[in-house]
Amino acid sequence: MKNILKLLMVFLLPLLLINACRDDADRDWTSPEPTFKLYDTTLGANTLYPSMENNPFILTWDNATTGSGSYSVVISATSDFKNKVELAKSDTNTLKTTIGALNTAMLQAGLSPYLPQNAYVRIERGTEVSNTVSFSVTAYPTGKPVITSPTAGSALVLDAAKPTVTATTFKWTDYTYGVNVSYKVEIAASGTTAFLLVGNVQNVKELAVSNFDLNELASKLSLPVNVASSVDVRVTAISESAGGVISKTSDVVTFKLTPYKPDFKALYIVGGATAAGWEASNAQLLYQNQNISEIYTYLENNGEFRFLGQQDWNPINYSLNADGIKDDYKYFATWSANLEVSGNENIKFTGNSGMYKITIDQNTKSITVTPSSNPALPTNVYLVGSIQGWNAGAAISMDQVGDGVFEHTIAIPADGEFKFLGQQDWSGLEWGNIHTGGNSGYLGPNGDNNNIKYVGTGGLYKITANIKMGTYKVTPL
Repeated sequence: MKNILKLLMVFLLPLLLINACRDDADRDWTSPEPTFKLYDTTLGANTLYPSMENNPFILTWDNATTGSGSYSVVISATSDFKNKVELAKSDTNTLKTTIGALNTAMLQAGLSPYLPQNAYVRIERGTEVSNTVSFSVTAYPTGKPVITSPTAGSALVLDAAKPTVTATTFKWTDYTYGVNVSYKVEIAASGTTAFLLVGNVQNVKELAVSNFDLNELASKLSLPVNVASSVDVRVTAISESAGGVISKTSDVVTFKLTPYKPDFKALYIVGGATAAGWEASNAQLLYQNQNISEIYTYLENNGEFRFLGQQDWNPINYSLNADGIKDDYKYFATWSANLEVSGNENIKFTGNSGMYKITIDQNTKSITVTPSSNPALPTNVYLVGSIQGWNAGAAISMDQVGDGVFEHTIAIPADGEFKFLGQQDWSGLEWGNIHTGGNSGYLGPNGDNNNIKYVGTGGLYKITANIKMGTYKVTPL
């Protein structure tokens, strides 16, 4: 019998030990049993707003049964307090703090702004803990974005050969919001406050920027080309809820940026479809503003044209990058539907004859041809401006000297301004300096022009408006 009992003990003892270990493993050692009472609390509102920041938040509890020292008030986003944050310490069984401090602690504990979530609070002193009080609450953001790319002191050299390729992607960390959040990325020359907008995104924490766009910003900041200059970047988070708009701006990160000098090409239009004709020496230079080359000009249906790099047939020609075109002429990667390949050199225009705007983006190597707001050539052209009192009813008739070409000789005073009209009133056709006021020599029609500004001397000048070519000229006599 004794032997049998011994054998039973040998078999039972390991099982008892295993069960004891399982009990230990199943016990939640992070949540000890409470030894004193925390009294329940109410915030008075489930949704917090910045306007409540200084409102009081009060907790009371019974004294701990043993031990001494300060009480620690802790907050967690989970009931097990695995990741807890200390709200405050107290030497008594009462804590009076603010809604702003509570809001910050909840965010630090992992609650997201603008999302209703449970917050868990308990009191700790030494090895003793109180019971847990939980409440549903919606916090508001107090922290700011943190830029992670570029890093401080890093260097970025822009690539002139790849203008449309991404130069860098700005990245940052921030809350997970419960509402839409807009981010604004800005840069400035280091140490200044003249920040320029790089771009805006919504609900994402990165912004990709091309070599060209960053180089344009560097130019506006007057950064020297081919020189590494210090640049500051910042990110602003803008969110809105029932409590209003909250804007939080990151600390700046300073990095080195080396811009390049843009190498944009001169483009001359030539061909039977154009007002310039096929004489290379008469090829018309397009108006150029950085990467955009453009002109308002006449195009003939089913006529052919192409572009030259000079007023000569050699050495540079530009045409469509399409099968059948000479390899040396291939340039435009995309083109509008009213253009097509013609032979091995030229572009055919398939739209109706009339006035069109030709726009070329040298970054993307695209060409589009769209109708002008004044599609037909005028029968008459009149001169109006400060040189005659801006009286459209008495606009001066110009002499027609060619197809779509008009001239007039007149004295132009200092700071003279004028435009061309298709009638003696403001209700119909008009042409002025393309886009904005100035003296570029290029015409813009209704909706895309401003005054031609010419600094005269009071002497006589011949003013020529070549509507068909899309140009004007002021010649001293």
